[in-house]
Amino acid sequence: MGQMIGLPFIFWLLFTAFDFWNIEQIFAILGLLGAILNVTRWKNKVLITILSFMMMLSPIMGRIVQTPIEKFNYFAFKIPLFLFIVCYLIFIVLNAKKGKPVVSL
Repeated sequence: MGQMIGLPFIFWLLFTAFDFWNIEQIFAILGLLGAILNVTRWKNKVLITILSFMMMLSPIMGRIVQTPIEKFNYFAFKIPLFLFIVCYLIFIVLNAKKGKPVVSL
C-alpha cells in the first residue's frame, strides 16, 4: 500500500512513458501531456483545463482498473485523489466563470 502516491507516481509516469510496447505507456504519455498543458499559455481556457484534467486522471484510472481495488483502499491514496479531483473541478468552474462576460445593467 502507498506505492503509487506522490513522487513515486511521477517517476512511474516518466519511466513508463519511455517503456516501449507497454500498454500503460499510453496512459503515462496522456498524464504527462495533461501536466504539460497546465504550464502552457492556454491553461486558463475551459476546454484545455477539462482536457488536462481528463488526461491527468487517465493513468490513475488505468491503474485502478488494472489492479485489484483492495490495493487502493487506504486513506493515503483516497484523500489525495479526492483533493485532486475536487480542487481541479473548482479550478475548472472558476475558469469558466472568469471566461464569461459580465453583463452590467
